[in-house]
Amino acid sequence: MRIDIPEQKKLTYEMVIPIRWGDMDAMGHVNNTIYFRYFEIVRIEWMHSVVGAADPRGQGFVIANAFCNFIRQLEYPGDILARHYVANPGRTSFDTFITLERCDEPGVLYATGGATTVWVDFRAKQSLPLPDRLRALLG
Repeated sequence: MRIDIPEQKKLTYEMVIPIRWGDMDAMGHVNNTIYFRYFEIVRIEWMHSVVGAADPRGQGFVIANAFCNFIRQLEYPGDILARHYVANPGRTSFDTFITLERCDEPGVLYATGGATTVWVDFRAKQSLPLPDRLRALLG
């Protein structure tokens, strides 16, 4: 099943990620699990830029689900431009979406994906309303 990225989304962050030799599998392309690692890298970098490092004794983000649409095979060597978007802010959650393209092929998507992100109290293990400062960035 392919999940499409909504048209109504907000670009919040982008970064370049190098494709490492060790990211490839025996078939000579980036292993499918690594795409989720790339998504995690850009999502965590964005989160750190917004709310700082996670404090396991405080509040922060958790991922409720994650998905990836594999469009083209990534191969070493190269660099990936990862773009991070947000959409659909709710009371306690919002959706993140990420696109991956090679830097040497601008505009050609290699993968799209995302996750539902929930704001939680880590100690209480329950969701909380999104903080106002975060909600302002999502709107």
